[in-house]
Amino acid sequence: MGAIPRTLFDTQIAGGFVGYGTPSLASLVNSELKISLAKGDRLTDWLRRPLTDAQQRYAAIDVAYLIEIQSRLMTKLEAAGRSEWVLEACDELRQKGQSPVQPQDAWLRLKDARGLKGKGRGVAQSVAEWRERRAMKLDLPVRQVLPDLAILGIAQRQPKNDAELLQARGVDGRVQRGAVASEILAAVQHGLSGPPPEVPTGGDDIERDLRPAVTLISAWVSQVAKTEGVDTAMLATRADLISLLSGDPNARLASGWRAELLGDDIRALVTGMASLTFVPSEQSRPAGLRLLRSDQIQ
Repeated sequence: MGAIPRTLFDTQIAGGFVGYGTPSLASLVNSELKISLAKGDRLTDWLRRPLTDAQQRYAAIDVAYLIEIQSRLMTKLEAAGRSEWVLEACDELRQKGQSPVQPQDAWLRLKDARGLKGKGRGVAQSVAEWRERRAMKLDLPVRQVLPDLAILGIAQRQPKNDAELLQARGVDGRVQRGAVASEILAAVQHGLSGPPPEVPTGGDDIERDLRPAVTLISAWVSQVAKTEGVDTAMLATRADLISLLSGDPNARLASGWRAELLGDDIRALVTGMASLTFVPSEQSRPAGLRLLRSDQIQ
């Protein structure tokens, strides 16, 4: 319908703040309610009509326990003082629907895509755009349509037929034949037919300069995530760190709960007001990196 909800509560996000990592609904229901959900229709084609009785039962069960799961998770979040963190993270997800990725720019999110040469960039752009539009049409995560590795493999090989497509790195049997294969091959030809897209300037040089700091801080972030019982990807991605260290005022680590937990300390690190030191294990604390403010250093 194209409407954006006024409020949103994502049980997977909430689970990531109470030690579940990135849980599926089935694992949450099993852990919180001790109920095992059937998996029979998990990979069904939901666009095909009419739905079978089994599909309808599966879809109903998929939402039957959400209210109870939300209640239990909120109880844990409030006890941990993290309910506001989760509501803020859920609102980030809600607002993503207001500024979706432009399909023609989707290739820029692929790791290593910027390093492709000439026509390879054009193919990567075209196939990534096809994937983005198909994912929107089917309401699926983009990587369920085609893995990132497959797009890079296709861009490098530039297949002309089904056999060559199957030989591309990352391509599996789901897309090697039929309409999907034809659409991918058409996207390849479209990418080859025009000039390759320009690589945005500045990003690679900035990342190269920041690489040592990002590597060190990433290790510390992973440790903080483990200590706090928060999913690392929810806490801060590599892109989040680069964004903050590059001075982006809109960086996710620049405000809100992430700034409270990480961002302010990271700023202190890069301005020399804090340092990271390795501390051996103690009775109540495992070995690992510890952040020390300048007034704590003797």
